Amino acid sequence: MNYSLLAFAVSSGESQGGLLDVSPGLIVWTVITFIFLLLILMKFAWKPILSSLNEREKRIQDSLEAAEKAKADAEKIVADTQANLAKAEEEARKIISQGREYSEKLKEQMLAESKAQAQKMVDEASIEIERKNQEAFNALKDQVVTIAVEASEKIIRENLDKEKQKTIVQRYLQDLAKN
Repeated sequence: MNYSLLAFAVSSGESQGGLLDVSPGLIVWTVITFIFLLLILMKFAWKPILSSLNEREKRIQDSLEAAEKAKADAEKIVADTQANLAKAEEEARKIISQGREYSEKLKEQMLAESKAQAQKMVDEASIEIERKNQEAFNALKDQVVTIAVEASEKIIRENLDKEKQKTIVQRYLQDLAKN
């Protein structure tokens, strides 16, 4: 307050000028007041303003770092997900391949079993046919022998004696055995 009284005393001694007149006393007092105000602001306001700006800068920096970390984490999760997806696709292909191999083996096994069963049936049928042929041949042979004996009896009764009959029958039987 002392300074303001001093400024008033200095200004009252001079003649009053216009608003735009340059007054060296006023300039000095304006500079002194500005420096005084600047010192007060530096002491009381500058530090809080700088600290709030530093805090804001730190928060922004922390937010940027957190965003970068979140981005890196997201990229890692995407990479892990893609790796897991590729692994799952590979496993699916492997399972499908194993299924195809199993079905091929099962198909081949069933085909082999079917062929073996068909061959067994053919073999059994061939044996049965052979047995039936043998039975038919034996029956036919018996019938031929019976017919031959009957025919021989008739012929012999009419023409031959017993010795000639035996010889003819034996030759006939030998001929049948050869056939």
